[in-house]
Amino acid sequence: MTRPRLLFVVNVDWFFLSHRLPVALAARDAGFEVHVATGLSGPAETIESHGFVLHPLHIDRRDTGLRNAWVLWLDLVRIFRRVQPDVVHLVTIKPVLLGGLAARVTRVPRVIAAISGLGFIFTARGPLAKIRSALVSRLYRLALARPGVRVIFQNGDDQALLQRHAGIRDEQVVRIRGSGVDVAAWPVQALPAGAPVVLMAARLLVDKGVHEFVEAARLLRGHRGARFVLAGDLDPGNPTSLARQDLTQWVDNGLIEWWGHREDMPDVLASAHVVVLPSYREGLPKVLIEAAASGRAVVTTDVPGCRDAIDAGTTGLLVPARDGPALAQAIRSLLDDPARCASMGQAGRRLAEAAFDVSRVVDSHLALYREAVGST
Repeated sequence: MTRPRLLFVVNVDWFFLSHRLPVALAARDAGFEVHVATGLSGPAETIESHGFVLHPLHIDRRDTGLRNAWVLWLDLVRIFRRVQPDVVHLVTIKPVLLGGLAARVTRVPRVIAAISGLGFIFTARGPLAKIRSALVSRLYRLALARPGVRVIFQNGDDQALLQRHAGIRDEQVVRIRGSGVDVAAWPVQALPAGAPVVLMAARLLVDKGVHEFVEAARLLRGHRGARFVLAGDLDPGNPTSLARQDLTQWVDNGLIEWWGHREDMPDVLASAHVVVLPSYREGLPKVLIEAAASGRAVVTTDVPGCRDAIDAGTTGLLVPARDGPALAQAIRSLLDDPARCASMGQAGRRLAEAAFDVSRVVDSHLALYREAVGST
């Protein structure tokens, strides 16, 4: 009996491994032949070692021009025709838009599109922003608003926005809150002794709120001896990546510590007293659910995605986006009240167990794949 073919399309390999690997492994174990089309930042063997069939994509995340989009679309058309998947799972903006259009042309029977964040396409203002919004809305409508397509949203704001702009019907919609976390892999430890650590773990992008984090560090310099730590790397493939010279200057001035990219995130989060993510907009940020699983209080922004990852006032605090002083005040309030900090962390762990366990996420995806195969 031929195994059903499931093809993931993701912009870059490390995102697939960090956010979709448990789902892909479960699909493989459930009898699917799993293919992965993605841009490569490392050795191909990393993905192939899991028994997946790899299809390298020619994708430049920095290039938003039409020529790059055309090359990627042709690449996807060729892959779809060669693989002939029963189900295509599209993840991140370029794969969703261009993969949805390629699936339409090649008549892929079932498409699952994961909306992991819409950015500021629909919220920016000005004449150019209106033109861009209208164009992207049309592309989303062509890619997704048709039979055989299911759309996964991580938060209600993105769902309402895209349904309004792209004509996605209610019966197409599935809500899955993020990529989940294996709570067993994130043991809760007591808050460490010594100077409190305020941690921001993220790709070092302007849109993640790094400048506001550094401003808060400047405003709270010396307060209770707190150490402000950035864990994460620069992302040259992203147009909003920080400049290395800015990062070096902040470290040299003693405002922050930079720990770079870390593979041992359970230990990194265990070393923190407060976890901060002052992002401008998200789908549902993985670091916040990992912080909750680790039993750490959170300070994040009152924006789509971020506010969906916490129970405000119980597991963490919300502040306005792009507001360094408000961020500093919220961090100060937790540093000044260790008991509240600890109790928020305990509530976060309960939230992670109840709402974000990866087994729930995996089961929800497998149900979608089985439904899709059963209806082809």
